Amino acid sequence: MIYADNAATTAVGRAALAAMLPCLISDYGNPSSLYAFGQRAKEKLEDARARVAACLNADPKEITFTSGGSEADNQAIRSAAALGAKKGKKHIISTAFEHHAVLHTLDALKEEGFEITLLDVHENGIVTAEEVAAAIRPETCLVTVMYANNEIGTVQPIAEIGAVCREKGVLFHTDAVQAAGHLHIDVQAQNIDMLSVSGHKFHGPKGVGFLYAKKGIRLRNVIYGGGQERGKRAGTENLPAIVGMAAALEDQLLHLDENNARLIRLRDRLIAGLAKIPHSILNGDPVKRLPSNVSFCFEAIEGESMLLLLDDKGICASSGSACTSGSLDPSHVIMAIGRPHEVAHGSLRLSLGEDITEEQVDTIIREVTEVVEYLRSMSPIWRAQSEGKMDYVLK
Repeated sequence: MIYADNAATTAVGRAALAAMLPCLISDYGNPSSLYAFGQRAKEKLEDARARVAACLNADPKEITFTSGGSEADNQAIRSAAALGAKKGKKHIISTAFEHHAVLHTLDALKEEGFEITLLDVHENGIVTAEEVAAAIRPETCLVTVMYANNEIGTVQPIAEIGAVCREKGVLFHTDAVQAAGHLHIDVQAQNIDMLSVSGHKFHGPKGVGFLYAKKGIRLRNVIYGGGQERGKRAGTENLPAIVGMAAALEDQLLHLDENNARLIRLRDRLIAGLAKIPHSILNGDPVKRLPSNVSFCFEAIEGESMLLLLDDKGICASSGSACTSGSLDPSHVIMAIGRPHEVAHGSLRLSLGEDITEEQVDTIIREVTEVVEYLRSMSPIWRAQSEGKMDYVLK
């Protein structure tokens, strides 16, 4: 099997497993308990908080552990909205290709009287700081722009956007679920006020993440109950997962530059190979993208059929198309960068892991090429295009 869907989830790494095991077997106390056994767990919890904070150049008190990126996104946006509403500011700026954890939260706030501006993204999948600056108004309370896109892998000019927001006095949140553990992040240098992270995207366990919120930002609870996480997030902390996430993040950053240099070389090899398929196109900027991400559209192809055939060949990938979740509509991300509806259906995302080999990349190129040719051989649209009865969309 060739696993090329690391943007969906990653295997738990050895560093995370080694850190988690004692918390499952011996140090399993409740961090809220006052006796020594519980306080030993509390020490591990706070050590993990300090370690993830150091990975971002943040203060440990600025870290709140959550169940993952979606919860962190919800809490960040809801908190900024509540702060803005108190000042009479009910305008939020985001982009058209955010993760649904952001977009659906914004939809809910729209029903509560907030005005939402979704910036268009260019064909290269980038939104500029100048466009953000032009959209900011006196009543703007938040700008939320994802660090790296989960489908097409484009990396936004976060430091520049953060600088604009800081100058305008507007809170800036970034969904860094795809970026954390894969890119260097410095919340201070990049002017980031709030940032969301999910552990399972960088070889940590599933069901755990954290929210960074700069000192002075009062978080609004989205889960009520006990006083855990300094009263900001109720519920007994998932200590094994938290400790594992901290270990995984540290381990990723320790080898980041070496791994990324190799991934970029293999990513570009994969892009070059797939680009040879007639009437195909790379989605997103060829350079300003995650080291592991390759996203293509192929004309006259249905993404769901392509995934099933690749699965038969032992290749795990994903499609930008939402067909696999029961919708006939193509991905909102692929549509946002201007791909026509009929082309957006034929999208393929390949996200490489650090253990990918050159031979596996070449296998992916060969198998995808064969699958595309096979599916096109059965397509009446492709036949009509080949016979000159219809124009190609992708030249």
